[in-house]
Amino acid sequence: MTPYIVDARAWQESWDRQQEAYLPDREHRFAALLDAAEAAAGDRPPRLLDLAGGTGSISLRALARRPDAQVTVLDLDPVLLHIAEASLPGHATVVTADLNRPDWPDALPHREYDAVLTATALHWLDGPRLAALYREIRQVLKPGGVFVNADHMPDDTLPTLTGRLSEQARQRRAARRRAGAALSWEGWWEQAAADPDLAALVEKRREIYPTGHSPEWTPAAGWHLDALRSAGFGEVGVLWRNGADAAVAAVR
Repeated sequence: MTPYIVDARAWQESWDRQQEAYLPDREHRFAALLDAAEAAAGDRPPRLLDLAGGTGSISLRALARRPDAQVTVLDLDPVLLHIAEASLPGHATVVTADLNRPDWPDALPHREYDAVLTATALHWLDGPRLAALYREIRQVLKPGGVFVNADHMPDDTLPTLTGRLSEQARQRRAARRRAGAALSWEGWWEQAAADPDLAALVEKRREIYPTGHSPEWTPAAGWHLDALRSAGFGEVGVLWRNGADAAVAAVR
C-alpha cells in the first residue's frame, strides 16, 4: 500500500476545518508554539518533534516558516499518520509510537531536539502517565530546548469564568454543526471510513482503540506547571491563553 494518497491536501483541509470547529483560535496557538521553537533554536535550522502530531499540522506550519527545519512527526493513529506521510514526503520523518509506553523515544531518528511541540492531544493520557511523559520529554530536549503543550487547561484562578467560557464555546460549536457549517469529530471519522484510501486504516485504528480513546483528562494549568517543575525543567510558565485553553512552556 502506497503511503501517498491522491487527496492528501483535501484531507488536511478537512481535518483543519473539523479541528477549527473545536478550536477557533487554532492558528494562534500554533503560532505561539512555533515562535517558542524558533526562539529556542536561534539562527540554526530548528530540529522539531511534533509529538502526538496526527496529520502533521504543526509540522506543515513549521516547514512553511523554515523549509530547512528538521521535523519528526510521532503518533500512533494509522489514519492520521497516513495523511501526514502523504502531506510531508521528503520533508519530515514520520514515526509510529505509543506515548503510553516509556520506550517511545526509541522510535525517534534523533537523540535531541530544539523543541518538542504538541497541541490538543495529551489530554488522552491520565495524570500519572502524563507526569511521567513530561520527564521523558525532558530527556529528548537539548540543553536550552523548549517543550510546549497547548491544550484544554482551565485557569485555576478563574474557575467560574473559565467554566462559563467553556459552555459558551460548546454552544457555538453545537450551533455551527446544526447549521452544517462544521463536521463533528464523529462525522469526520465517518467520512474517513467511507473513503477507499482510508477505510482499511480506519479499521486498523478501531483495533488499536477498541473503545475509543480514554476519557479526556483536562486539569487546570497549575497542575501542568507543577508536573513540569517536578520533571526537572528549569523555566516553566504559561506561554499563551485564550479562555479555557492554554499553552504551557518549559525550558530544559
